[in-house]
Amino acid sequence: MTDFEKRKQQLSEAHSNLIVLKNKKVLLGNGIFDRYENPVLTAGHAPLNWKYDFNQKTNPFLLERIGINATFNAGAIKYKGKYVLLVRVEGKDRKSFFAVAESDNGVDNFQFWDEPVTLPETEEPDVNVYDMRIVAHEDGWMYGLFCTERKDPKAPVHDQSMAIAQCGIVRTRDLKTWERLADLKTPSPQQRNVVLHPEFVEGKYAFYTRPQDSFIESGTGGGIGFGLSASIENAVIGKELIVDPKQYHTVYEAKNGMGPEPIKTDKGWLFLAHGVRNTAAGLRYVLYMFMTDLNDLTKVIYKPAGYFLAPEGEERVGDVSNVVFSNGWILDEDGTVFIYYASSDTRMHVATSTLEKLMDYVLNSPEDGMRSAATVQTILDNIEKNSVNSIS
Repeated sequence: MTDFEKRKQQLSEAHSNLIVLKNKKVLLGNGIFDRYENPVLTAGHAPLNWKYDFNQKTNPFLLERIGINATFNAGAIKYKGKYVLLVRVEGKDRKSFFAVAESDNGVDNFQFWDEPVTLPETEEPDVNVYDMRIVAHEDGWMYGLFCTERKDPKAPVHDQSMAIAQCGIVRTRDLKTWERLADLKTPSPQQRNVVLHPEFVEGKYAFYTRPQDSFIESGTGGGIGFGLSASIENAVIGKELIVDPKQYHTVYEAKNGMGPEPIKTDKGWLFLAHGVRNTAAGLRYVLYMFMTDLNDLTKVIYKPAGYFLAPEGEERVGDVSNVVFSNGWILDEDGTVFIYYASSDTRMHVATSTLEKLMDYVLNSPEDGMRSAATVQTILDNIEKNSVNSIS
């Protein structure tokens, strides 16, 4: 066996062993959800023939030719009995693209499809695309809403970081052939984290938005917005209403935005969102939950205090540390909820719960009193309740 053949065999064995690695629940969590020991996707899961030229004549040392840096921020959907992730894959060149990975059980053995997604471009090509939410709409299409980033034409020559972010829209029937629609138009200068509501509202397409004044800062905007459009092919929102604003001294004081599409329950629409606050070590991203009225999607009726899920252990380390982000979850027929989240812009994880537990958490957990004294009183009330229960 030549050195080339030996290295190829070693690469193949290591890749196969990574994919078939079984995942186990982390014992004794908080009771709301279960974490798992291993990430479900890493850069190492990318197919070898994406990265290597296996022709010995053109690549005699079998060097990696195309590097993959990270796999994160994946949309999620159940499709043909499979747990499917629309993964943001980032190359070492900083360009992100989308790829489909699927699993039979939703917690391990995720494998990428043979080829990444070929995403059509508009007349104004995207420089970078990322963070797709995939939603099965009642009109029969699966829609992918993602951030399309282009350089700001007003950027001075010395600044190569100024950008404009907008919401790109595609649709598909099979997750293989994608039709590009016009970018969403809203009153806001920039948009990120836009999600399509799975049902028509007043006969129109409903969008959850995150208005921003600039590429990084939410500015005078901020919060999770809501708007309607008569068309999806040329979607235009005339007015954005803020459903859930950012608030001082909370886990969502710097900015907040949607995660995946909401889940419909008999009590209301269940939401998973991300919140951001600034610290001496930089921005910290966490996930939180709330519920809106079944008939008035702009009315928040339940909202537990603080975060639902925050980065722990190795999740805190990566390209952008101290971050968790989710834009995909799957509700199974038996009530199990698979929550797919990325850590530190590097890798994908899964947490599992049930719809019953998540509703109990959202409906019965104390809300934020917005003052330290209120937090103490909430704890005292709980102590008193436990005292009474122990006596009885």
